[in-house]
Amino acid sequence: MKERVAIVVGGGPAPGINGVISAATVEAIRNGMEVIGLLDGFKWLFRGDTTKTMKLTLENAWPVHSTGGSILRISRNFPDNPEESFKAMVKALKALKINHLITIGGDGTAYVAREIDKRTKGVISVVHVPKTIDNDLPLPGGAPTFGFETARHWGTGIVRNIIQDARTTSRWYFVTTMGRHAGHLALSIGKAAGATLTLIPEEFKDKKLKFSKVADVLEGSIIKRMAKGYSYGVAILAEGVAAKIDPEELAKYANLEKDERGDLRLSEIQMGRIMQYYLQDQLKARGINIKAVHKTIGYELRAADPIPFDAEYTRNLGFSAVNQLMKGRGGVMVTYFEGKLKPIPLAKIIDPATKRTRVRYVDIKADPYIVGKHYMVRLDKDDFSSGKITKLAKAGKMSPNEFRKRFSYLV
Repeated sequence: MKERVAIVVGGGPAPGINGVISAATVEAIRNGMEVIGLLDGFKWLFRGDTTKTMKLTLENAWPVHSTGGSILRISRNFPDNPEESFKAMVKALKALKINHLITIGGDGTAYVAREIDKRTKGVISVVHVPKTIDNDLPLPGGAPTFGFETARHWGTGIVRNIIQDARTTSRWYFVTTMGRHAGHLALSIGKAAGATLTLIPEEFKDKKLKFSKVADVLEGSIIKRMAKGYSYGVAILAEGVAAKIDPEELAKYANLEKDERGDLRLSEIQMGRIMQYYLQDQLKARGINIKAVHKTIGYELRAADPIPFDAEYTRNLGFSAVNQLMKGRGGVMVTYFEGKLKPIPLAKIIDPATKRTRVRYVDIKADPYIVGKHYMVRLDKDDFSSGKITKLAKAGKMSPNEFRKRFSYLV
């Protein structure tokens, strides 16, 4: 009887999922294995349902290598009763006669992969392929997670077009991008597109970040642009900034919903929209009228066709996942370091404090962030010198003392 390998995709979409599925399927079949796709992530497995599967073949897997989306679909399903659901899932996998499992996903999927590996004691060998457009998984050497480069590529194109519209129409745009924990995507898009400024969660060290502080950073940039004779700009806001604001304060401006894991639905908060109306009112109270528009980008990036970087990258990952299984090396996450495969034991990607997958944050003391901030238009210490503060205060229709009292704490 042929050995059977199953492939499952958890979490949200990311460009390149089909590339991993395709490469893994082709390589597994070449090695004499049967390949089964598990539909809708872990949703049905958690219920012990063994009927939601798809046989993967050369005919249906090979052609999808460079397409977006996921032919196996995805889900973020997390059970209310984890212990019973994990037992049902392991039982279902054994009923399907699965010998090997390839999981594709982010931190939540990696957690489930570890549980399967632990609960089956190696009877089902598990290899995890890291995926997220947020780029916040701790891959060695700063290697990106697959899907990130494609998301940045298309996101940069969108923001460049928005910058031209802002310049043409004399508007400010507040653009929210994905990035629940880390600001990699927002910062990279902002730098590549030449946005006026980008705000990421890592730059705010406050235990309970005040909504007004974020608004003041943006207002300071608007005034600084006005003082230079520009009535337009584009601000990029990583959605993770909202997660750092005190929920009680944030609830004054947005309806807070939680997802199936109990986390805030940051993509539903629309920080750009909140800031648009808040700042328009703040400035209007001093007789300053700005035209502002909000835009959220993220969903249109997640299922895009992968750019060549991710198309090649995911072929390497899919091949390597099967390669590890053939060598009997389960319980690992496949990564690349300096051009070579570097499998990492799943146990080593855990943060002992949170018991969850470690998060790779933007290092705001490192050159990539410092360079990015250098080209942003935002208030700095030099703006409060006697030679500049008068001009800035005049643009903001404030006295120098009012301007200093309002904004000096930011720098």
